[in-house]
Amino acid sequence: YVNNINTHEGGTHLTGFRRGLTNTLKKYADGSGMLDKLKFDISGDDFREGLTAVVSVKVAEPQFQGQTKTKLGNAEVSAPVSQAVSDMLEAYLEENPNDAKTIVQKVILAAQARHAARKAREMVQRKTVMGGSGLPGKLADCAEKDPALCELFLVEGDSAGVSAKQGRDRMFQAIMPLRGKILNVEKAMQHKIFDNEEIKNIYTALGVTVGTEEDERALNLAKLRYHKIVIMCDADVDGSHIETLILTFLFRHMKDLIESGYVYIATPPLYQVKKGSRSIYAWNDDERDRLIAEFRGKSGSDSGIHVQRYKGLGEMNAEQLWETTLNPENRTLRQVTIENAAGADHVFSMLMGDDVPPRRKFIEDNAKYANIDA
Repeated sequence: YVNNINTHEGGTHLTGFRRGLTNTLKKYADGSGMLDKLKFDISGDDFREGLTAVVSVKVAEPQFQGQTKTKLGNAEVSAPVSQAVSDMLEAYLEENPNDAKTIVQKVILAAQARHAARKAREMVQRKTVMGGSGLPGKLADCAEKDPALCELFLVEGDSAGVSAKQGRDRMFQAIMPLRGKILNVEKAMQHKIFDNEEIKNIYTALGVTVGTEEDERALNLAKLRYHKIVIMCDADVDGSHIETLILTFLFRHMKDLIESGYVYIATPPLYQVKKGSRSIYAWNDDERDRLIAEFRGKSGSDSGIHVQRYKGLGEMNAEQLWETTLNPENRTLRQVTIENAAGADHVFSMLMGDDVPPRRKFIEDNAKYANIDA
């Protein structure tokens, strides 16, 4: 803040704050000897990782810059802010050695995680650029090479993956089975994410890498192999959970795919209602009940009516899976979009994060709307 104006683009006051914080902590850490055994450098980001701070200054004649004029440009502000932060922080560290030790340990942990994450990203990068021979063994690729015409289905479970591989159109549809529930990236440290085998396989199958000329952490879509990435999970509660885990990963680490309109969710049916030679699929309980009533007709009899509930994609044979979920002529795909990024960020943090009370409140507030799958 400058004169109570929110300077969300930053400016010289934030530059001074960062300099004062980093220099003071580094000086203390070097003097403590705790960094002596580290085999790599500590960066300024490591000192600030996870930190939340409010910086407010009063400036007689502020000069604002930036696109929205919310970035402070006064060069003379940086040094006093840096000095003030340095003086107060230095005194605190000397007076509170236990806290100071904890802070330095946190910095070391952040540096180790950053270093491990970079190595893991480089492994993902190297594995991806290997080309065709480096594709995951479980991926059943398609013949088409034009990404605009190609579809990749991320399928829950190996058994469903077998049916999907048999039922797909091999010309333009690729199948990638996922074993069980993928890592919850909302709770995992970054280097653990890039070290996860299923996640590495997704990167490799898609052909995307981490790092561009402008940003070493940005997603690079230059060699993306599919312009339709379809999440295909069971229609039950467990399937919804796995779907949410995949969406959490895509939102946190492949948001560009969503923003480019490449991510979809398949809608497999929940029921098959049969009578005689007629067979119709239902996607929810209401549709099932309507079909049963239709088959009863004027007689009102359930005789000859058979209802099959699909507990999982693996219960469908290849022909049924093609007919209901894979065939572009019949299927329904829901495109994933981000209408409110801040709202989506909050929901993923609340549903998938470490903080339990907000999730408990959400469940209590919405329990009456739940459809119990039992």
